Amino acid sequence: MRDVAILGIGMTKFGELWDHSFREIGIEAGFQALVDGKLGSHDLGGLYLGNMASGAFLEQEHIAPLILDYAGLAGHHLPAIRVEAGGASGAMALHEGYLAVASGAYDFVVVGGAEKMTDVSDTEAARIVDATADTEWELVFGATLPSLWAMVARKHMHEYGTRREDLAALPVHDHQMASKNPLAHFRNKVTLDQVVNSGMVADPLGLLDCAPLSDGAAAVLLGPLEGARKYTDTPVKIAASQVACDTMALHHRRDLTTMDSTVFAGKRAFSQARRKPSDVQVAEIDDAYSIGGLVALEDLGFVAKGEGGVAMRDGRFFGKGPTQINTSGGLKAQGRPFGAVGVAQVVELVRQLRGEAKERQVAGAQVGLAHNVGGTGATSVVTVLERMN
Repeated sequence: MRDVAILGIGMTKFGELWDHSFREIGIEAGFQALVDGKLGSHDLGGLYLGNMASGAFLEQEHIAPLILDYAGLAGHHLPAIRVEAGGASGAMALHEGYLAVASGAYDFVVVGGAEKMTDVSDTEAARIVDATADTEWELVFGATLPSLWAMVARKHMHEYGTRREDLAALPVHDHQMASKNPLAHFRNKVTLDQVVNSGMVADPLGLLDCAPLSDGAAAVLLGPLEGARKYTDTPVKIAASQVACDTMALHHRRDLTTMDSTVFAGKRAFSQARRKPSDVQVAEIDDAYSIGGLVALEDLGFVAKGEGGVAMRDGRFFGKGPTQINTSGGLKAQGRPFGAVGVAQVVELVRQLRGEAKERQVAGAQVGLAHNVGGTGATSVVTVLERMN
């Protein structure tokens, strides 16, 4: 297996993009990545596209060759592959693209993630995304994705004394960072009181504890690390890419407050990268629900089990400690187009490691970590990136 580098990045604005089609946003992000990496379409060996539910949202399946076609690349007859893993679809596509280049099957591939979620009603969109949980054993009995994460939150509060305000601290931080991100869905700042007192979704989670449904796309260009400086002044190495899965239904888990898929993907990723959590200066953590971001910090080993609430309360990951999280604004404020999230996280980390994040820049960032989750943790993908000096 050879080392793999990220040579180019691209991303659209996230939000309610009613004036832009799925095809347009996917093509825009991909072309940005190619231009950034100084490659032409004739150099590509393939396309990997993360997408959760184009059939349900758009009544359009077979979308990978569709994007290839409308990008003007159909005549190249490249393999174009769609990857689906719920909310982790983008990160899973990146994993597949990484393996393709690492194995030597292809020299250069574009990995994209795209979702168009706001062209249906809120009720219909919620029904579609809820299906990333266990339909037969959870949804049929009235559970929803927010209510399942709310059970995790209540259990964590009961077991470890986590406070409602501890959960609210993460959305406050995310909105603060998103206010500096021109591509974010929500650029407004919020206060702790506003989060705590926001309309109830599923006790104890309020509206501002939950990430929005967004439209958007992101893309990265991958190639061999050897020779990467021909295409970029600052190559970013994929030091690790690991995937782990767990039971779909929460009631089958050994511990309701631990996402074992994250635990195992994280351990494998740190082992592959020959790193430890304290080596990471900047991380993009999946916080589709505020409790999810809190338990992820525990499951990845940044804090001990049960200490996530205290870490949030103290602002340990909000600029006061060695690791800063969600400089993009996270899923909560940058936005949550399911298929694009995992790729967008990596785009933000590449900007940080290149020193291109402007107001959001973490000084001296050399190592970054991305964590992306499908459903309630049935799938977790952890990616470790390193700046090559």
